[in-house]
Amino acid sequence: MVSHSVWIVGTSRSGKTARLVEQFCSWVQPEKQFTESFYTKKPERKKGDGFSTRGFSTRGFSTRGFANANANAKGERIPEFLYLKQTEPGVLVLAANDDNRRELGDIIVTSTLGKYPVRAKTPLGFFQDEVILFWPLLINSLSLKAQFPVRLRPETEQELATKLWRPQLDEEILRIAGVNESRLVRRILDLLQLAAYSGVRCEDIAQILARGLGDNTTTLEPEFLASLLLDWRNWCLERGLLSYGIITELYSQYLLSDRNYQQHLTKRYQAVLADDVDDYPSVARLLFELLLDQGAVGAFSYNPDGAVRLGLGADPNYLEGLAERCRVEILTGPPSESLGEELTKQMVELVTEPMVLLSLPKMVHSIQTTSRAQLLRQTAEVIANTIQSQQVQAEQVAIIAPGLDAIARYTLVEILIKQNIQVESLNDQRPLVSSPVIRALLTMLALVYPGLGRLVDRDAVAEMLVVLSRKQQAPENSTDAINRVSTDIDPVRAGLIADYCFVPHPDRPNLLPVSTFERWDRIGYAATTAYNEILQWLEQQRSQQELRLIPSPISLLDRAIQRFLWNGSNLPYEQLAALRELLETAQHYWEIDTRLRQIAPDETTPHTTIIEFIQLLRRGTITANPYPVRPIGGARRAVTLATIFQYRSSRRSHRWHFWLDAGSPLWAKGGAATLFGAPFFLRDRLGEPWTAEDEKLAEEQRLRKILTDLLSRVSERVYLCHSDLAVNGQEQLGPLLPLVNACVTHSVI
Repeated sequence: MVSHSVWIVGTSRSGKTARLVEQFCSWVQPEKQFTESFYTKKPERKKGDGFSTRGFSTRGFSTRGFANANANAKGERIPEFLYLKQTEPGVLVLAANDDNRRELGDIIVTSTLGKYPVRAKTPLGFFQDEVILFWPLLINSLSLKAQFPVRLRPETEQELATKLWRPQLDEEILRIAGVNESRLVRRILDLLQLAAYSGVRCEDIAQILARGLGDNTTTLEPEFLASLLLDWRNWCLERGLLSYGIITELYSQYLLSDRNYQQHLTKRYQAVLADDVDDYPSVARLLFELLLDQGAVGAFSYNPDGAVRLGLGADPNYLEGLAERCRVEILTGPPSESLGEELTKQMVELVTEPMVLLSLPKMVHSIQTTSRAQLLRQTAEVIANTIQSQQVQAEQVAIIAPGLDAIARYTLVEILIKQNIQVESLNDQRPLVSSPVIRALLTMLALVYPGLGRLVDRDAVAEMLVVLSRKQQAPENSTDAINRVSTDIDPVRAGLIADYCFVPHPDRPNLLPVSTFERWDRIGYAATTAYNEILQWLEQQRSQQELRLIPSPISLLDRAIQRFLWNGSNLPYEQLAALRELLETAQHYWEIDTRLRQIAPDETTPHTTIIEFIQLLRRGTITANPYPVRPIGGARRAVTLATIFQYRSSRRSHRWHFWLDAGSPLWAKGGAATLFGAPFFLRDRLGEPWTAEDEKLAEEQRLRKILTDLLSRVSERVYLCHSDLAVNGQEQLGPLLPLVNACVTHSVI
């Protein structure tokens, strides 16, 4: 019997997603040509009685495991479950990350003319929805308290875990671990998440770590780490708090094995469509196998050169085992408009065998300098010159680096913006408090609520005055929203006001009238008027807070945004995203605080909560991205700036690539994209020690996949940007150095 499930294998941009969408259309529209016409009234064939003649072209791919890729064309009967209702398609659609999820959903809606409602999900998003939906089942099976669950965001998860574990994480523990407290807490929490992704129970983490670490004396005892995680998991479940790791463990260990849930799951989904399964965790295969065992049909796409999330919970080798249950299609056609077919073999050979004497084609250039500062400037100048000379458009250029420090990001952005070239940083993971607007709003909170005076200083007050006195104006020769922003109180006048009118106080810091300054006439009319408006508004909010007319600090933040920042103007997207991120973070923080107060009312006070919230953000915490995480409308005409991981995850492609720091050793390293202990939880080597030989082999495979993937996403030219010295002054001898020496050197005019 021919399998109706299909496993699609192909490299980047080989048409895997398009083939998945085609498969979806064949599921939901199998009898399109037989459907009764409204005008002709021709008889409609009954569901399940006919044969579908809708096939698909085999051009560009080959099949193995079965003789014919198109069983329908032979007239074989399609199972009844493939005929899906238009109102309830019953198809589980999954994508590797949130951006791909939205794009896949849009493509499906467009291809089906919006007739079939589809909600695409990420695997983790699906697990979360299912756990919340079937929470009563978990309450009964785990004997939990009957309360609605609340999801923990990563920043709140780490703060609560730190408070819970602090008595046990003494100086000796931190000395053995060799990291600070926050990094150690994050590392331990990541172990819970990795174990949950691989389908390992929390109770078995100690056993796996003991086998994997062996006699390593530089790490903490596995039993100690496992006991911390068990305490944390039980503490969260008692309060109805769910982190990503706990959600995944509940789903894989308890919900997926529940017979009642299995019945509901198979009734709701008769088919599963999963894109880029090489980036899925191991537990996703358990879900897929359950659906396939119950008669569902599946379509999966797999990129052997993908595995972008390997080291973050993905297990591509284990997911590849699903191919044995499917009809395999291999997309052999090369990606359209890419340098992959022309350059991949040469570059990989140069990297793996540096002694080979090869010269790269003319489409590969290099920019070489002595210092990194020169490299950043020359790279930005080359990009600006090519864009201004109309050789390429800004949106057709991507700058890709193994790691982007703040100096490199700032230098590139500033040089290009001065040339009127916008820069889009992909998923820019900067601390929320790095935005002046956010710092100003936090200072405002400390001035309104009592007891927060130690969190305010003169510099913060001066910055608040500058930010809150902003006005929107449109200069005649400027169309950029960022350039339209001006302030009634400039930094110099704000500093004078803060020096003479700000009164520090531990409980009630205060701002005095501007006339307190003897030479207040030097402030000017516009600045004086703006300052008086801010002062009057602060006094009004203080009086309302004393009368308990402000429901929560979230309401106060919203009032300040409406009054001083929004005020009917169109804010730049970056600033709007930061404000939305602040409000979402604050709302989540007080939601968690409310739940904790219900369990233990005397543990914290509202005063303490505000202090901890401000301190959390000022520590440089990177909060979750706001929703939506991208602007609405057409794509920006901007140069893309991203790390390797960010760029590969976005699945984008460009005409020109600039590979920054080509001589860096980080090209072969996982860096921040590899979690501690990740190799121990891969299903094909569960608990096996990770040796130096394994690390070397993993780096070689990672580098080969990076080169293959990136070359598939560039269509015209690659610039290898190399400086002899790194930021710290050390010579750069990374694995891509043979490529730099084998290509044409670009001379900056």
